[in-house]
Amino acid sequence: MDASATATPFSTLIRTASHDAHTEAETSTFMGDLLGGRLGLDAFARYTEQLWFVYRALEEAADGLADDPVAGPFIRPELLRTAELERDLAHLMGPGWRERVSPLPATAAYAARVEECARTWPAGYVAHHYTRYLGDLSGGQVIRDRAERRWGFARKGDGVRFYVFDAIDNPAAFKRDYRALLDAVDADDLERQRIVDECRRAFAFNTAVFRELGEEYPLSA
Repeated sequence: MDASATATPFSTLIRTASHDAHTEAETSTFMGDLLGGRLGLDAFARYTEQLWFVYRALEEAADGLADDPVAGPFIRPELLRTAELERDLAHLMGPGWRERVSPLPATAAYAARVEECARTWPAGYVAHHYTRYLGDLSGGQVIRDRAERRWGFARKGDGVRFYVFDAIDNPAAFKRDYRALLDAVDADDLERQRIVDECRRAFAFNTAVFRELGEEYPLSA
């Protein structure tokens, strides 16, 4: 790899290149209304549903990628969220929740892209893995705190278990290690740019999901 590829750490490149898309996703009208207490528990449950479809796609592919030279190092059992989301959905919607959940069109497209990357392009899967899990370890904690106060969930209890990483004692250290894995990804400049572009695409999927949730839960005038 030439010197220019190593001048800026890849993790920094990803973070800065996706900054605008990240900001757009984080500042969506739906999330603002949800975190601002202007939407009800049904909207929070619907959002949690959408997360379940995305994480199921991410995690059903994980075992098959465990030995992959690019994606394998990122497959960490302490990150897995599907079981926690299922626990939350049972709490939010009752025991028959599986018969009632449905993906929004944007969610279905998002999950399909994750599955496609897992099948055909492990480095692209890493882009989606990074976008979701590092976000959960960071901004997700703000959502958990607001939800606990707004709807009276037990602290780190059912309803917000998705945001609780019991197996990670030191999130800051974990994120540092994760970024070190990104920096060590064996890819040339062109492939790294493709991964960065896929990160942007992942944020765009998130923004599209928030937009559709906002259309489903508009604030009354």
